Amino acid sequence: MKTAFQLLLVALTVVPTSAQLGDDILQYVNQLIGSLNGGNVFVGATRPYGMAKACPDTDSQLNQGGFVSDGSNVTGFSAMHDSGTGGSPSLGLFAFFPEPGCPQDDINNCKFPKKARKLKYRNDTVKASPNFFSVQLENGVTVDMTSAVHASLFRFKFPQPDASINARSPMLLLDLTDLQDSRGDNGTIRVDGSTGRMTGNARFNASFGQGSYVAYFCADYRSGGIRDNGIFVNSRASADVKELTISKGINGYPLPGGGFTRFTQSGEVLARIGLSLISENQACQSAEREIPDFDFQTTQNQGVDEWRAKLSPISASTNGVSRDLLVNFYSGIYRTFVNPQDYTGENPLWQSDEPYFDSFYCLWDQFRSQLPFLTLVDPSQVERMIRSLIDTYRYVGWLPDCRMTLTKGYTQGGSNADVVLTDGYLKGLTSGINWDDGYKAIVKDAEEEPYDWCCQGRGGLDSWKRLGYIPVEDFDFKGFGTFTRSISRTLEYSYNDFCISEFARAAGGRDIDVTKYRDRSGNWRNLFKNTQTSNFGNGSNTGFTGFYQPRYLNGTFGFQDPLACSLVDPVQGRSCSLQVNSVESYESSIWEYMFYVPHDQATLISTLGGPTEYVRRLNYLHDQNITYIGNEPSFLTVYQFHYAGRPAESARRVHYYIPRSFGITYDGLPGNDDSGTLGAYVAFCMMGTLVMPGQNVYLITPPFFESVNITNPTTNRTATIRNINFDPKYEAIYIQNATLDGQPYTKNWLDHSFFTEGKELVLTLGKTESTWGTSVDDLPPSLGSYDFRPKARKRGGSGGSPLQPRAPYGMDIGKGGVMDLGSGN
Repeated sequence: MKTAFQLLLVALTVVPTSAQLGDDILQYVNQLIGSLNGGNVFVGATRPYGMAKACPDTDSQLNQGGFVSDGSNVTGFSAMHDSGTGGSPSLGLFAFFPEPGCPQDDINNCKFPKKARKLKYRNDTVKASPNFFSVQLENGVTVDMTSAVHASLFRFKFPQPDASINARSPMLLLDLTDLQDSRGDNGTIRVDGSTGRMTGNARFNASFGQGSYVAYFCADYRSGGIRDNGIFVNSRASADVKELTISKGINGYPLPGGGFTRFTQSGEVLARIGLSLISENQACQSAEREIPDFDFQTTQNQGVDEWRAKLSPISASTNGVSRDLLVNFYSGIYRTFVNPQDYTGENPLWQSDEPYFDSFYCLWDQFRSQLPFLTLVDPSQVERMIRSLIDTYRYVGWLPDCRMTLTKGYTQGGSNADVVLTDGYLKGLTSGINWDDGYKAIVKDAEEEPYDWCCQGRGGLDSWKRLGYIPVEDFDFKGFGTFTRSISRTLEYSYNDFCISEFARAAGGRDIDVTKYRDRSGNWRNLFKNTQTSNFGNGSNTGFTGFYQPRYLNGTFGFQDPLACSLVDPVQGRSCSLQVNSVESYESSIWEYMFYVPHDQATLISTLGGPTEYVRRLNYLHDQNITYIGNEPSFLTVYQFHYAGRPAESARRVHYYIPRSFGITYDGLPGNDDSGTLGAYVAFCMMGTLVMPGQNVYLITPPFFESVNITNPTTNRTATIRNINFDPKYEAIYIQNATLDGQPYTKNWLDHSFFTEGKELVLTLGKTESTWGTSVDDLPPSLGSYDFRPKARKRGGSGGSPLQPRAPYGMDIGKGGVMDLGSGN
């Protein structure tokens, strides 16, 4: 239930500050969606992929993105953030904080430490639009902010000082801390007494990985005049001291320290801060180059123009559609451009002419929707991202699975950069990419085990190659990570190897690799125990038999409750992530991972008893609240009905989750946005296609609009998906028939040429399920052949031996007529 405070926040109008045209696409962007309920989005001012990200920082328990719309206290205003992440709070460096005046005009009476100075903000003053954020604090100071690429500009509007406490001069401090209070020793600041410029640096810890990084700043001010400036330590300050180097302190909390400036008069103060990961000099140069005249409106408008250009490739018809749906759609698209961040020219770790992107946070999330979405609407930037990933492999030795602030992030499952590179290669991304190096990188993931597979590559490769699965309690002496997640790692490694085989097949001349990795992609079957049942916590049986189970080195099966780590897990507080006592399925249940065989749904369907049983099980997953739509493993399950010849069921499920779980309120996301991954998923769902990353496949459902146009920026061709009999009440959501460029089209999927060549898909809709897309010939590709003849399920077995040879695969699509659709109940 929403509190009265939350309802007030939901009611606030988000008004762009720049002039709008009636059809300006940016009017549909609401940055505050996901700023409650753990969405963890960055709500502030930034450019697409920009390094500078300005917003208020709060003391909320869920402040990973900085600002949270929960009425928490503002502790400062900083200019570097990530968006939608889990883990510890990220970045939030070198925050400003304003005071209208110090009591008794004594600098030592102002409040400097975070815990002492923090203040509530006025809920009704929050304003957000692309490259702009504004809020007023309880002390009467209004703070506007906008950003360039490596620098941000803050506009502090100070009220008259409180004469009753003899306060005279407004004060602005700059703090040597970050959001997670991780600063180490030797945080440094220098204050120029004549110009007011502040420069400095500090070392901070990564938020979801190993190691630390050093960041640098350069701050300048434009005001009616500077009265004095200096440094502060803890709760004391002095204008006589202009330099400070401060230690971390004790008890895990950094000593407060930084600089301050007092101004001669109230009113407007502009504070410009440049950021760098190279040097203070580079931070100053970036600020001077990007915001030379402290011109707030020009800086804001430049960013607005960039955002309008980024969102322009997708145009949805507004005919008969509620504004809420348009806001949901375009706000999701907006969030896909916030991360990863372009740190080109800011990488101190190696010298290279290649781009460098950071905040791949994490590819385990981003490969599923965000990066494939950007491949449609911003392919040139995805090419640069892929070049960055390959360059990281050259200098670090491995492709990252997660990377932030120049450090190695934790690997959550497989080596999913393999999927990202394969997806880009299959979809024709070429500019500047050395694909030979890219192929070497993904093969290294599959063949060599790193010493620290916690943060790169794969662990357990000896067992993977010898047994065909990752054993629970594996004996692995070559590399080290958390020895958990054996089921989900087996499934992800299977798909990673399939992607390598697809890359090899598409590249040509690598037939041995095609066979080798295609064969290994079938290892998922070795964890299937066909006698395993599943019970709810009250002892009632779900009625389904056959689930993955953990398997030991000797080939025997262990046990994990298939409902563990689901929404109906009978054990409260179970460890489901990277904890050493975690389960064998990462961040989700065996029930949900049961379906994660994206490359061989035909064999999976047969394994689970045929299409009718498969659909019944998939519906049960959703109907019994087992799945968690706020986490990435659930994405595919909404659409997998396509593979059993039930695309209408996929359409029904999409309309169940949107807008039910994805809405436009501040708590409108069901989980954290994961660097725009949820945003991209919403966008794909609403435009009528879901990508199969690592494959040249997009599954079709009707768009939420009468029509939607997607222009490819590389080919300048516009693809159109159009609904006939479009129903704004969304009762007619089932495809009756379709044409592609005027010709009858019965397949329930498209390939990437639809977008690059600018084709037109016309869908005729009705209120009942039809036979469209249900023939075996119309199903998406699968390694195994679709064979939907009734089969007797084996009973009493314990699963096949992992040492038995497997039959080779082919990309055969079985022949046949319309399938037995079953009841779907």
